[in-house]
Amino acid sequence: MGDTQARIEAALAQHLPAASSIPHRLHQAMRYSVLGGGKRIRPLLTFAAGELTDAVPERLAVAACAVELIHTYSLVHDDLPCMDDDVLRRGRPTCHVEFDEATALLAGDALQTLAFELLARPDLAEPAQQLEMLALLTHASGSRGMCGGQAIDLAAVGQALSQAELELMHALKTGTLIRAAVLLGALCGAPLPDEAREQLDRFAKRAGLLFQVVDDILDCTASTATLGKTAGKDEAADKPTYVSLLGLEGARTYAEELRSDALSALASFGPGARRLTQLADYICHRHF
Repeated sequence: MGDTQARIEAALAQHLPAASSIPHRLHQAMRYSVLGGGKRIRPLLTFAAGELTDAVPERLAVAACAVELIHTYSLVHDDLPCMDDDVLRRGRPTCHVEFDEATALLAGDALQTLAFELLARPDLAEPAQQLEMLALLTHASGSRGMCGGQAIDLAAVGQALSQAELELMHALKTGTLIRAAVLLGALCGAPLPDEAREQLDRFAKRAGLLFQVVDDILDCTASTATLGKTAGKDEAADKPTYVSLLGLEGARTYAEELRSDALSALASFGPGARRLTQLADYICHRHF
């Protein structure tokens, strides 16, 4: 995966505005937020899914960058004092700490719009395919996706949620963008049969939930230095998590169940799904 990660980093650096261009401070904040590290799981999922449909690497790079730009914009905004009020992200000061709140807000806005600018490039795909890609990412980013999940998250502080309510929150906040990352990768290549697309969709949804369950586990078990962000913040803020609902061992068991279900959805793809399988294993067993 090293070659793919290098390709992703190069593409992100290329598509972001140069720090030397006006407005300098805004462009510096955008590059600081995107290029300051990160596991790049979502763009890696885009490339891995593209292997199922023989997608062109250049198309995959654009789609992968669009997903990562949306993800980073959400992190910049989530860290703001009016949201989670965090001071550390990817082992460095958060954007609003390094720059200021107004610049961070604008940087997030600009990263979001740049993502859609990339997906709207006229040479990216056939028109119908490209419209589907745009619709997929807009849905994942809006009130019925990531923004909606964040709204539920903010309202749930101090509340006791059922597992179904918790899964809805995280399916929106985390899962929809991971699902979009996978399906965008597939859309960069030849169309999948309906049944294969359904199985890929099932994988993406289970992988999205798996990511959040493991995130909740790591928030309780890993250090701030290891995570690169403030550890134990969910518990301190009295937020509902899979660990608070199921207990630590229960959350670990549930993570393994989600991993198994995700991998079973890939069975019909055979060796072509090797990268997706590796990423599901990494999501489940990552320890940073």
